Amino acid sequence: MKEQIGETAGTIWKVLHEKGEIAISQLPKILDQKSVLVHQALGWLAREDKIHYRTEANRTYVSLTGTERRS
Repeated sequence: MKEQIGETAGTIWKVLHEKGEIAISQLPKILDQKSVLVHQALGWLAREDKIHYRTEANRTYVSLTGTERRS
């Protein structure tokens, strides 16, 4: 399971690097993954300080931190 979470985190990182900011609710559809796995992978990325969260009008968005965008 830990390996699958890590792989999903890597996929999320790539999607955010290509597309920029995305609503968290859209990620499971984009990745064709279960919501619980996507949220675990987001936790992984957050723990590593690779993502930034922003909430607007009851929607939460995620994007890469400035350092990660330059990678």
